[in-house]
Amino acid sequence: MASKPGPLTNWPWQKLGNFKYVVLAPWVVHSIYQFVTKDENERDVGYLLTFPFLLSRMLHSQLWISLARYQTAKSKHRIVHKGIEFEQVDRERNWDDQIILNGIVNYIIPQIFPGASRLPMWRWDGIFLVILFHAGPVEFLYYWLHRVLHHHFLYSRYHSHHHASVVTEPITSVVHPFAEHLLYFSLFSIPIMATVFTGTISLGAIGLYFTYVDFMNNMGHCNFEMVPKRLFSIFPFLKYLMYTPSFHSLHHTKFRTNYSLFMPIYDYMYATMDDSSDTVYETSHKGQQETPHVVHLTHLTTLESIYHLRPGFASLASGPYTPKWYLWMLWPVTYVSMLFAWISSSIFTVERNLFNELKMQTWAIPRYSFQYLFSWKRDSINGLIEKAVLEADAGGVRVLSLGLLNQGEELNGNGELYVKKHPKLKIRLVDGSSLVVAIVLNTIPKGTKQVLLRGKPYKIVSAIALYLCQKGVQVAVACKDDLEKLKLRLPKELWSNLSLSSSYSQKVWLVDEGVITSEEQRKAPKGTHFIPFSHFPPKKVRKDCIYYNTPAMAIPKAFENVHSCENWLPRRVMSAWRIAGIVHALEGWKEHECGETMLDVHKVYVAALRHGFLPLSPQSPLFTSLN
Repeated sequence: MASKPGPLTNWPWQKLGNFKYVVLAPWVVHSIYQFVTKDENERDVGYLLTFPFLLSRMLHSQLWISLARYQTAKSKHRIVHKGIEFEQVDRERNWDDQIILNGIVNYIIPQIFPGASRLPMWRWDGIFLVILFHAGPVEFLYYWLHRVLHHHFLYSRYHSHHHASVVTEPITSVVHPFAEHLLYFSLFSIPIMATVFTGTISLGAIGLYFTYVDFMNNMGHCNFEMVPKRLFSIFPFLKYLMYTPSFHSLHHTKFRTNYSLFMPIYDYMYATMDDSSDTVYETSHKGQQETPHVVHLTHLTTLESIYHLRPGFASLASGPYTPKWYLWMLWPVTYVSMLFAWISSSIFTVERNLFNELKMQTWAIPRYSFQYLFSWKRDSINGLIEKAVLEADAGGVRVLSLGLLNQGEELNGNGELYVKKHPKLKIRLVDGSSLVVAIVLNTIPKGTKQVLLRGKPYKIVSAIALYLCQKGVQVAVACKDDLEKLKLRLPKELWSNLSLSSSYSQKVWLVDEGVITSEEQRKAPKGTHFIPFSHFPPKKVRKDCIYYNTPAMAIPKAFENVHSCENWLPRRVMSAWRIAGIVHALEGWKEHECGETMLDVHKVYVAALRHGFLPLSPQSPLFTSLN
């Protein structure tokens, strides 16, 4: 929103929210009805193709969004070395409003101007006219309109909304108040209306022109330089006819220079070209290679998780992961991406963050959660994890934290496999178990005397049971085999605090999503606290019980470039496994935390608090009194 919103700031369908596309429904239905009922010589193919063309424009923009987010996470050619926050994502959520507006106008014009209906597919004279009118009136008028919009009166009421995004994304290009878009649309209609009045209009001219506008808008607002220097070497005059991302980025950082639309010639003519334009282009093109201090290694979860990653849909990535019914319409893309991930061996960068001077990246294994369940896939998955470890080690990364199923005990012994195989690793591997245990213990409600522990007696479960038994808390398990295995991991003097329970009467359950069943949850007393210690949250089947987040903490305000959620966690909350790697690097600890090795639980937890990470629930004395 602009600092002093003026009239016609909001879009007419703003209150419709995600249902705003219904405003196009009457036109879509009418176009189909007209095409079906009219004779072949009376059908208007262009009218029918309007909606598919709108969808193609949305797909075009989404491809730019994904490309830009992927490149800014890994590319060394970034222009502005700052981050994007949730505020910007929310502000730019309505980027498709301008496509809806264009669609409505495209449906209306053929009804008003008979010369704009039943158009030919192609006319060269119309194409030439569109080029001529864009390079002339459109670019010239836009330059001066843009300068007028930077007058303090209009800037505070309208254009400041666009400039609130200093670090631009492709969709930043079309995020403007409604009134401003009306002006832009009128401007971009000049070439099209010129072909209407001269009788040279064609569907090809309309499609190519708006595709060109979308392409240049999206390209110019990317925060990485992609225009090759060789292009300007071969065609020197192009510097006056084609802008670059670095050229327009200067307009968002300095505001009073580089006003041109796509052709910088007018900035040269009227002396508003920023003096540093060439330098910024050269610097951005040369790039600056960054080595992260910490890498968090994750993987895809469900088939639809690709849309919830940062390079996916911004609106989905900015909220906790929840299944969306409408994603079934994208099943061809979903299954093609699954097949690609199945055969791919390329680890990809998901995001990049900064915490004071600590540089962090998140890498993803191109494998889904269900693939980790196949024993015949373990060798290939371990090969990919090992590849990531060795790449990070060779790149000078200090710490690599293993997230989700990348640290499975049955898969690689909590990461110990790689340490044994490569004993000279400089990088430290962290499975986060110590911090997970600390967070779980500090989540248990105050005054708890007994808990039900539902999980296989592996490293984390055994550690939780040990600390609880030391505090005199009765730990019940539901499986006799688990009880016997747990006893083997605990001192004999603590066995009296272990018991086998089939009554499910405990009011606090510590659960593993992969073990607890819906039937067991239904046996729990009303008001039971379900506290997960696993990577994945249990399915919520009770409305009269309390479900907690998977082990996690809120991150400090100093964290930069945080505009997506980690899986199902809330905004600005990170999993314990990810935080553990960050704390490990901040503290400069030299040992690995993998295999059966655990660090001092209290030491790790206090370190996390000292660095500004905050618990999500009120602290319990269970942990702090164990020291």
